Amino acid sequence: MEPQQEEPPAPRELGREAGASAADHQAVRLWLRLLSCSTQIEQSIRALLRSHFGTSLPRFDYLAQLNRYPAGLRMTALSAHLMVTGANVTGLTDQLVAEGWVERVDDPSDRRALIVRMTPAGKAWFERMAVEHERWLVQLLGGVDAREMEQLHELLGKLRRGIAAPPG
Repeated sequence: MEPQQEEPPAPRELGREAGASAADHQAVRLWLRLLSCSTQIEQSIRALLRSHFGTSLPRFDYLAQLNRYPAGLRMTALSAHLMVTGANVTGLTDQLVAEGWVERVDDPSDRRALIVRMTPAGKAWFERMAVEHERWLVQLLGGVDAREMEQLHELLGKLRRGIAAPPG
């Protein structure tokens, strides 16, 4: 009896990798694999945040940044941390202020500026989401053991340092 060949993954499962072939340069295949993994994780987290908390990944990321700075951040700093435009941050801020999760307060070092910080209710809400977010990531990455995870983390760090160096 002949061994059965595995069916190739469906294009939907491969994501961006679907367009790659063995003839492509290894760097291209690696780039597509990284994009596919990132996209799959992001899509899963987006869906879970929406279904469990009725919120979006940008809102979660916004609150995660504020959680790192309990005294708050100026809008320009928040925009830089999130790597989005000021208009995006303003829109999210308006929504989160209206819902009572964040507040705008005067910047004590500059009367012309405002700081955005989480309210106690916003912090409690974020902390509930953060616990679940971590649990989801542990599940999503569960196919990689602790040793492999550490190796992958170190290799991706090496990759980031290499990317940061100017090409040429």
